Amino acid sequence: MDDAFHVYDTTLRDGTQRESLSLSVEDKLAVAAHLDDLGVGYIEGGWPGANPKDEAFFRRAADGELTLRKATLAAFGATRKPNVAAADDPQVRALLDARTPVVTLVAKSHAGHVERALRTTRDENLAMVRDTVALLRAEGRRVFLDAEHFFDGYVLDRDYALAVVRTAYDAGAEVVALCDTNGGMLPGRLADVVADVVRRGVRVGIHAHNDTACAVANSLAAVEAGATHVQGTANGYGERTGNADLFSVVAGLEVKLGKQVLPDGSLAELVRVSHAIAELANVAPDPHQAWVGASAFAHKAGLHASALKVDPDLYQHTDPAIVGNDMRVLVSELAGRASIELKARSLDIAVDRETVGRVVERVKTMEAAGYSFEAAEASFELLLREEVDGAPPRYFDLESYRVITESRTDGVPVSEATVKLSVKGERVVATGEGNGPVNALDRALRQALERAHPQLATFELVDYKVRILDGAHGTNAVTRVLVRTSDGEREWDTVGVDENVIAASWEALDAAYTFGLLRASA
Repeated sequence: MDDAFHVYDTTLRDGTQRESLSLSVEDKLAVAAHLDDLGVGYIEGGWPGANPKDEAFFRRAADGELTLRKATLAAFGATRKPNVAAADDPQVRALLDARTPVVTLVAKSHAGHVERALRTTRDENLAMVRDTVALLRAEGRRVFLDAEHFFDGYVLDRDYALAVVRTAYDAGAEVVALCDTNGGMLPGRLADVVADVVRRGVRVGIHAHNDTACAVANSLAAVEAGATHVQGTANGYGERTGNADLFSVVAGLEVKLGKQVLPDGSLAELVRVSHAIAELANVAPDPHQAWVGASAFAHKAGLHASALKVDPDLYQHTDPAIVGNDMRVLVSELAGRASIELKARSLDIAVDRETVGRVVERVKTMEAAGYSFEAAEASFELLLREEVDGAPPRYFDLESYRVITESRTDGVPVSEATVKLSVKGERVVATGEGNGPVNALDRALRQALERAHPQLATFELVDYKVRILDGAHGTNAVTRVLVRTSDGEREWDTVGVDENVIAASWEALDAAYTFGLLRASA
């Protein structure tokens, strides 16, 4: 890739400042590998010398445990301390010891921060920038500089903020990233400031925080104003409200602005990489995240579905496959005939006009009673197949179930469930214990079915949600249960509704196992 324009990922430093997000050294190495697969230009590994974890990361990376095929690894650190020679500053030496080809320095470009936070003079701050950049360049390192609090500093004292940028650039920094550290800028004003700096012959980058929900917009506005270096984090992770979401920035650059910043074919990896990093970070993927979220191209209203049936582009800003996503049609009480027809087509189920009409009315009636098919697409598929075939797919028939919970002498309550089923013409009775009534019921059902359906050994209940639908009736209220099940490769959601939470849970479990067996037999 041509380095005249590049993206620079800061997930391993900025991203880990997100509340409750912590990455082990192994996690950081894995995240870096995913980002390299995607093809970002630079990966900032952390701050060597700041903590043992980052020191270990750079040591292991230098020793060959991280092989980057596309990206360049960068270390992050500060300019020398006031009144200390750069060569004698331990933190600067740690940057050299990290053995990365690129070092990114952070420097104060806000006069107030220089005087009140650093407690030094403006001239000394400029000397700190100049000396540290010059030393790193003399040691053979490429240097980028983050001008911290630049936009606020520009407003306070434009000449001084620009002096910091010019000092770094003249000392040998390849690019100066203008930082909206407090995240307070709006795109129009930010673009004007970026253009002013670009006119001065400096290669400009952008580093945006999301405190006004403008980080991605600010990043793209900066590029349109002349910035050629864009920083961001995976999924927008970062302190407070986060940083610019690098995946949205990259998609915007390539799809909307026509700037190729990833290798050919890599843009289609956005969804996979986004979810892989979310898994490593132990942060649930946001289904409503732009471009890569599960709902980013999901359509619910019947009017939209009617247009989509004619031409998907009528209600989508781009083809979701470009970033590795899919269009989804959600079925709910808002669904019209077109929604059902599109959903059936996506499931490869042939439907006629009469069947579609029955399904529409049934969905509306059931959702009025508390069901939610947009959150339980597996349950909807079973409903659709029942209307098409005249009967639901069945792999077992329930005779009865019973659940009891007892408190034992150790004070730990234990639930026990017994199910009686007919499976392939044979009556089966099974009992299971669990840490709750639903867990016990799930174990009993699994035990009853596994001999006839050994593929159930791969099934696992991975999520269980209960919602009270009518709080006015207290403990007598209608309850909705959503169950998510996995076979190790795919996940599916089913729903049950009843005044009795156990009955609602059974309905969701019954549908979950039925759907899983249907898929396994396909």
